[in-house]
Amino acid sequence: MRYETPGLTRWNARAYDSSFGYVSSHGAPLLELLDPRPGERVLDLGCGTGVLTGEIAARGAEVLGIDGSQPMIETAIAQHPGLDFIVGDGHDFTVAQPYDAVFSNAALHWMTRDPDAVIACVRMALRPGGRFVAELGGAGNCAALTSAMLTAWREYGLREPELPWYFPSPAEYARRLEQGGFTVRLLEYFDRPTPLDECPNGAADWVRMFAGSLLDGVPPAVVEPLLRRVNELAAPALRRESGWMADYVRLRFAAVRP
Repeated sequence: MRYETPGLTRWNARAYDSSFGYVSSHGAPLLELLDPRPGERVLDLGCGTGVLTGEIAARGAEVLGIDGSQPMIETAIAQHPGLDFIVGDGHDFTVAQPYDAVFSNAALHWMTRDPDAVIACVRMALRPGGRFVAELGGAGNCAALTSAMLTAWREYGLREPELPWYFPSPAEYARRLEQGGFTVRLLEYFDRPTPLDECPNGAADWVRMFAGSLLDGVPPAVVEPLLRRVNELAAPALRRESGWMADYVRLRFAAVRP
């Protein structure tokens, strides 16, 4: 779920699709894990511009996409006519009829206010026996990128930014799921270094897209030199001859409501 409340990233739907399409393209294995079947009711939580929502529908499922960003939902509606999308908050959404599955790709780590409330909403949205299939950033995700950001902010005498993500360890999230009434059937935790092919300015472009709200409190004259410094600090770990990489660590799971 991607929010537009103060302090969180404001999403540019066009840039998200054109420059960061890997967010959706890497969802293919998760879609296979979901294995949506014709006639099933599936809720896509944090659907973004609806790319994977459309893939789920193409398998014959009846699907609803929910996202916290109005621009994302507007783009999803325009690009996928005939599918259902609504703006909603992952912490307190409700549905009129239960679903067979809730699916979420690269969205749960944006729902930082109360992860347990998100899990509770998902459980309430599912029928007994329904499944929760998702992937989010795990502990250590973007460690080099984050370290470069925090160091650059500190060097420029700026207040340390409050990072807008929640990256749990496998044990922590499994515990949350179990305490939230789910049976965990599968949990995978793995590194996934990802080329930033559409980021000519490297880590700086990544910061603008995924942590742009943190620049709001930076004096305008400082933004460009600050981002140049982020690039300098991140380059030893993330810049290759072939281009920039993002140091992603993913947590993928499948759980069932008994």
